[in-house]
This record gives sequence, C-alpha cells and structure tokens, in this order.
Amino acid sequence: MQSIVEHVRDVINEIDDSQVEQMINAIQSSERIFIMGAGRSGLVSKAFAMRLVQLGLTVYVIGETVTPAVTDRDLFIAVSGSGATDSVVHAARTVKKIGAKVLAITSYPDSELGRIADYVVKIRGRTKIDIEKDHLKHQIQGTHSSLTPLGTLFEDSVMIFFDGIVARLMMHLKKGEMDMKKRHATLE
Repeated sequence: MQSIVEHVRDVINEIDDSQVEQMINAIQSSERIFIMGAGRSGLVSKAFAMRLVQLGLTVYVIGETVTPAVTDRDLFIAVSGSGATDSVVHAARTVKKIGAKVLAITSYPDSELGRIADYVVKIRGRTKIDIEKDHLKHQIQGTHSSLTPLGTLFEDSVMIFFDGIVARLMMHLKKGEMDMKKRHATLE
C-alpha cells in the first residue's frame, strides 16, 4: 500500500495544471458529458460520472442502454491508460466525426487516443503496455514487476485525480456536499 501511495503522490506532482484547467473548462462549457473506459478504467469512469451527476451535470456512460446520441455540443471523456484500447479509440473517432470534443485521460499522450483528442490529461501509470514492453527484460534480470498488476497504478491515480476534479468543480459551480446529497441515489 505504501508503494501505491508513493506512486500516486508522484503522479499528483507531475500533473500539468494547464491540462487540469482545460478539463475543468471543457466540462463546464459542454452541454452534456459522455464518458467511457474499458475494464477497471470503465469502473473508475462510472464513479466519476456518478459524482458529476451529483453535481447537477448531465452525464452518460457510453455502453449503457439509456445513453442518447452524442451531438457537437457535448464532451466525450475517454479513459485509457495505454491510449490504445480498441473500444475507447473507436468511440473517440466516432465522437470526433460528430463534432463533439474529446478529452483523453491517458498515460500516453502520443498514443492513438491522445492524437485524436482535443484535450489530454496525462496521468502516469504502469499500464498493461508497460508490462508487455518490459516482460523479457524482467525475466532476464530476475526482477519482478510491481505488486500492482496490469494497469492498477493508472486506475488508482485516475480515481484520486477524478475526486480532485470533483472538488474543484464544487468550488467553480458553488456546490456543497448537501447539494450533491440531494442528487445521491435513493435506490441502491
């Protein structure tokens, strides 16, 4: 746990404030927000979507049956540590053709997703791609990868980052915890 916390602390120190400001502005200037990630990134995305709804924003998770069509007034937030997740990249391409803005949350700004995006927030993490690249080297050297399998450091860091974004939006939107509680699920 200490190693994970140290990694997250390092990631926080590396986040580019101008990227955060672009994200806050993009969220506030969009009519609606659509969000997507696959696997654990998808779970983190859903948690963020829930908090944005509690702030009073109109938010949809791509892949849910009640998600409406995207328009050119919307923002698509794509979460992929590698920036190469097929379903997320395909969705970003589709959204971009419609004219909506694309915000990528990724460890690889130069990835396909990063190149498609209008805005990128780089969140460093050890993703599946890192494991594949370093696997042979680790075997030859007899070293082992971190105790956080696959992309866990990315998702842990993104979850905490998203909580920080929610706190920042609370200030910008002048919303308090009681405002959010009014929109908290009553059926769970």
